[in-house]
Amino acid sequence: MGKEYERIEPRLREFIENQKVFFVATAPLAGDGHVNLSPKGRQGTLRILDDRTVAYLDFGGSHAETIAHLRENGRVTLMWCAFEGAPNIVRIHGRGEPVFRDDPRFAGLAAGFGEADGPGLRAVIVVSAELISDTCGFAVPFMDYRAERDLHSNHFGRKSEEEFREYTNNKPYNIASIDGLPAMELPLPPR
Repeated sequence: MGKEYERIEPRLREFIENQKVFFVATAPLAGDGHVNLSPKGRQGTLRILDDRTVAYLDFGGSHAETIAHLRENGRVTLMWCAFEGAPNIVRIHGRGEPVFRDDPRFAGLAAGFGEADGPGLRAVIVVSAELISDTCGFAVPFMDYRAERDLHSNHFGRKSEEEFREYTNNKPYNIASIDGLPAMELPLPPR
C-alpha cells in the first residue's frame, strides 16, 4: 500500500541515501512536448538538505532537458527503487530550480558535495518537495551493483575548463530543449 509523508522521514532518508541510482522526470507545459526521464547516480552527487529539500549535481552532457523544463515550469519528480533488499519505491514530487555557476548560491551548494563535485559540473538542481510517497516495489527486479562508471568524470576530467565550455556551447540541446525551450545560458560561466 502506498503512503504519503509530510517530510523526508529518517527511514525514507536512509533508503534514499542507500540507493545507487535515482531517476528524474520533467515535462514541458505544452501538451505535445516531450517528457524527459533521466537516470542519475554518481556516488555522492545527491544530498538531502533538510526534511523537504534535496539537491543533486547536474553535469554536462549532450542535452539539458531537465534544466529547460525546470526553467519553464519547475515541475519535477525524483524516484528511487530498491533493486536489492526489501521492495520499495520512493518518490518526491516537487518544484526544482537549477542553480547555475554564476548564481551566488552555487559555490556554497557545490562545496557541500565534497569530492563528488567534479569535472563538467554545470549546475546544482535544488528540489523542494510538495508530495513525498512510497509504494511497494514488488515488480522491481533484483539487480546487483558492481561498481561506479567513471567514463563521464574521466572524459570531462581530461578537458580544461575552456574545452568544457566549448563542448557545452557546441551541443544544440544545451542551449534549448528538443522542444525549443531555453535551457543553458551560454556561454557557460567559468567556475
